[in-house]
Amino acid sequence: MYGNVELRWEDPDRAASTERLATFGRVIDFDSRGQGISDPLPPDAGAIWENWAEDQRAVLDAAGCDRAAILATGMLGPSAILFAATYPAYVSALFLVNTSSRLLVDDDYPIGHTQEVIDLIVETLSEEWGTEQSMERFVPSKVGDQGFLERGARHQRAAATPKTAHRQISAIFNGDIRDALPAIQAPTVVFHRRSGVGGFLTAPMADYLAEHIPAARLVLLDGEDIHLVPGRDDAAYDEIERVLTGELKARESERVFATVIVEDIVGSTDRAAQLGDERWKQVLNQHDDIAARTITPGGRIVDTTGDGVVAVFESPSRALRCIQLMRDEMRSLDLEIRVGVHAGEIERRGTDIAGIGVHIAARVCAEASPGELLASRTVVDLVVGSNARFSDKGEHPLKGVPGSWRLFSVVG
Repeated sequence: MYGNVELRWEDPDRAASTERLATFGRVIDFDSRGQGISDPLPPDAGAIWENWAEDQRAVLDAAGCDRAAILATGMLGPSAILFAATYPAYVSALFLVNTSSRLLVDDDYPIGHTQEVIDLIVETLSEEWGTEQSMERFVPSKVGDQGFLERGARHQRAAATPKTAHRQISAIFNGDIRDALPAIQAPTVVFHRRSGVGGFLTAPMADYLAEHIPAARLVLLDGEDIHLVPGRDDAAYDEIERVLTGELKARESERVFATVIVEDIVGSTDRAAQLGDERWKQVLNQHDDIAARTITPGGRIVDTTGDGVVAVFESPSRALRCIQLMRDEMRSLDLEIRVGVHAGEIERRGTDIAGIGVHIAARVCAEASPGELLASRTVVDLVVGSNARFSDKGEHPLKGVPGSWRLFSVVG
């Protein structure tokens, strides 16, 4: 799918995907011509797919890789198909995700869309390019996640201009790469969502790929998002690992020690009623921007809860510095927040986190007063020797957590 290689680590899902693939192989990622930081395609460059296939060969040569498995999603699938058919010696395996060899209907391809529908889809996707609507179309599971939608729209705009995107989308939607399918020699797995993607990539198109690529296998997945994401699509990543290594290695424990913060806007319901939906949405957008700016230098935002965030840090000292800065900046919006901080073992599930450590941080947050940054005793013990200062708030029962917990307010 489209993107900008310099920004991909800002996307937790993309980062988790790269990390998962890197557990059993070397990962090479790049921007094809006309995308991201690569040079634009000249108007007379010819077929886009052929140019992108050439780009794959050039990148592998430059990286000193004479044989690789190719993983391609969405509109980049056809160039991977053409590359595998044209340069079989380079390709050890081919993994196609939510893609198609043709979208336009034909006498021998009744599963395609009419030209009128194709034209409408091209215009719609071009108009939506770089907007939150485009993200909602291709990643419907994130509808309502304002931070993700805004970040994804920005990444699209960094991938290509609207004019360039229109040209590429039009060429892809009116192209036909079916003749290349029988020439593919590498083991191939076709992954596709059962219910389709984006309103135009349908399951029968995946059936066609699997039937016409020699010895290809079709794996249907639940959900509607165009990308594979660890945690939700572990079965797909496991299948990729089996094909490339011949086995599925026993996964090491995903339990790690980390510092978790849970932040909440005080009185968010009353503020929303006071400001109205439109103004409150603007305030929430500004809130999410401040949270991202103050947290990401030292931590990672795991979830946005609508009126708060959950984030994870490796260092408790860094977490304390970030949340103090976040609280101060939130006050510039006339927002008062409360934050709970806890350090302990958590379980990583793809881009998400779980376990009792997360629940404790949430319960500590619930005990905090407006404007207060409240930490568990574990955090205080870990930062002994730093210049962090605390005020002892005594013992507190935490709902759903055994025992009583000594909590401390962060004062400096």
